[in-house]
Amino acid sequence: MLNEIRNAVLQGDLDAAREGTERALAAGVAPAEILNKALILAMDEVGQEYESGIRFIPEMLVSAEAMKSAMTILRPALTSAGVEPRGRIVLGTVEGDLHDIGKDLVGMMLEGAGFEVIDLGVEVPAQRFVEAVREHRPDLIGMSALLTTTMIHMPEVIAALRENGLRGGVKVMVGGAPVTEAYALEIGADGFAEDAAGVVKLAVRLVNK
Repeated sequence: MLNEIRNAVLQGDLDAAREGTERALAAGVAPAEILNKALILAMDEVGQEYESGIRFIPEMLVSAEAMKSAMTILRPALTSAGVEPRGRIVLGTVEGDLHDIGKDLVGMMLEGAGFEVIDLGVEVPAQRFVEAVREHRPDLIGMSALLTTTMIHMPEVIAALRENGLRGGVKVMVGGAPVTEAYALEIGADGFAEDAAGVVKLAVRLVNK
């Protein structure tokens, strides 16, 4: 059953991923086992295939959607079983930027890796990030920007967190087409990733620090 779910995610089959998860739960398979030995395993493989050039962004999106379909069934069971997420992350595209495809893919990949994701959407001002940190107490913040004219708002978010005494309790990740590792260091972020697969590795590393 676990292998069927894993294969459904790899193939991007939404119905098979959802129905396989339903059958596994009905058969008494532990929710954590479905998460760790089917969904996370599949999304790890998707990330590895992307890094190897075997899989491309559209194929990653299809697999991520299949994983998301399975998670709609699995999430209530995980909660009932008291399974804690690997970490909690607040995501958002910064103020003035309407691009969301990259952010959405990152969110799905992180969820597939066992994280709880709070997606603030697009055009998120610094104060909204601050409010989300106060409300949700995340381990991580992920900021995205696709334009050089909007990535300048990233340091504003970090400054606002610092001014409100929240910076020390949360790690900040940044990414997007114009963002570089040098820029991430310059603005005081904790990490930078070039793509969704890299974000997952970075997030795991930061929460384990």
